[in-house]
Amino acid sequence: MNAAVFTSSALTLPISFCKTRSSQLIRKKGVKGELRVFAVFGEDSGLVEKKSQWGHLFDVEDPRSKTPPYKGKFMDVNQALEVARFDIQYLDWRARQDLLTIMLLHDKVVDVLNPLAREYKSIGTVKRELAGLQEELAKAHQQVHISEARVSTALEKLAHMEELVNDRLLPVRVATESDKPSYSTSVQDLDREKTNIGGKSLNVSGPVQPYSPHLKNFWYPVAFTADLKHDTMVPIDCFEQPWVIFRGEGGKPGCVRNTCAHRACPLDLGSVNNGRIQCPYHGWEYSSDGKCTKMPSTKLLNVKIKSIPCLEQDGMVWVWPGDEPPSPTLPSLQPPSGFVIHAELVMDLPVEHGLLLDNLLDLAHAPFTHTSTFAKGWSVPSLVKFLTPSSGLQGYWDPYPIDMEFKPPCIVLSTIGISKPGKLEGKSTEQCTTHLHQLHVCLPSSRNKTRLLYRMSLDFAPILKNLPFMEHLWRHFAEQVLNEDLRLVLGQQERMLNGANIWNLPVAYDKLGVRYRLWRNAVDRGDDKLPFSG
Repeated sequence: MNAAVFTSSALTLPISFCKTRSSQLIRKKGVKGELRVFAVFGEDSGLVEKKSQWGHLFDVEDPRSKTPPYKGKFMDVNQALEVARFDIQYLDWRARQDLLTIMLLHDKVVDVLNPLAREYKSIGTVKRELAGLQEELAKAHQQVHISEARVSTALEKLAHMEELVNDRLLPVRVATESDKPSYSTSVQDLDREKTNIGGKSLNVSGPVQPYSPHLKNFWYPVAFTADLKHDTMVPIDCFEQPWVIFRGEGGKPGCVRNTCAHRACPLDLGSVNNGRIQCPYHGWEYSSDGKCTKMPSTKLLNVKIKSIPCLEQDGMVWVWPGDEPPSPTLPSLQPPSGFVIHAELVMDLPVEHGLLLDNLLDLAHAPFTHTSTFAKGWSVPSLVKFLTPSSGLQGYWDPYPIDMEFKPPCIVLSTIGISKPGKLEGKSTEQCTTHLHQLHVCLPSSRNKTRLLYRMSLDFAPILKNLPFMEHLWRHFAEQVLNEDLRLVLGQQERMLNGANIWNLPVAYDKLGVRYRLWRNAVDRGDDKLPFSG
């Protein structure tokens, strides 16, 4: 990598601590093989502190008091990322202040229009007050649009910085199955590195084996309904096979092999016309059951590509990749009553899906791993336990107010009691007044890749759903949390590939993860009765 020197304006926005608007990359002569950043901080007057009935929703500490201490200094890559991430924290705080300003102005409008208050005011006075408030609201809404643009720009710059850092610190390992073993979470050679759990051995190590056909005989969520329009396609990999989802006649979703029968062209490069997917190479068209219905410029032949059962429920599109007849019922993934969905995100991660599930089913790592995100400031308990029925895949964490459940085959649901962003309240979710509900779906794309579907719901602050830039912020925060996990899970994966047992010494708080692994082992073996199912 060539040497590069950045001013903080290349990382941050001129709204809080950077007066210059320059975003040009400046290269410094004589410095090689090193990414360097020069920080320049300024001052900002900020917002006048306001209090209202909405205050508890916006009680977030002003981050400007924690400005990274790099003014006038050259920084290494980690310090540069710290500055970039601080900028996002500031933007989050500023956006909350902008929103609070609008809400307070709306309160003032309500006060002006209050019938009791109007009895003591002339019509002219009311009109003047409303005109002034209208002007203030217009300015506040304009500020929200400015914040949206700043968030977008800052996220792009942060992504660029992280890409540079990853190129430098974590080179991507690219290899084909033919020249390098894939990553693994399979169970093999049980005589090696035995771990006894209730009389049973748990060993997750070594190179990956082909997925058991029994694991395919489940309904898998693969996409959000909102992402599947009538004229769009969603390509996916599932169990190392390429598929494409689209809406057929009548708007019902269908899933067919993402390979044209003619010349093996990827169908997702084409288009959807009248409920049929058209190959971009020679125009062959297929219905949602895989049958070819049109072959331009030649005689129509009896051709069909593979399709698998596909339907939609609870705002998600599901497929059944197995050979057995599909189950007539699907698990419910709707948020609990009173919750509103605020974000639905899809990410592709370079991790085998079982290893990612192990991570999601473990909360004890939070105060050590997520120190820059949701667990910042958490104390380390003297004892962490996961309490669950003797036969079940759900329960709650002690001392954290978090309920968690594993839903076969690859779904994790959790409800978190919160009082302030990043703060926990109470010893159980029932003792908390506000909650965050999360859905994680870990679709096995291949033996070293997972398609993660993430849905976040809240039972408070519904107005946040209508802000135009919130989806960008949610995605950024979700990626921050995932990045904290990924650097660890990728290390686990590499060692597992070389023979290390990632479940070598389970302890009490590993209960839910261990139960998932025992369930997975039973599925792989084809057991008639699966553990923890009743």
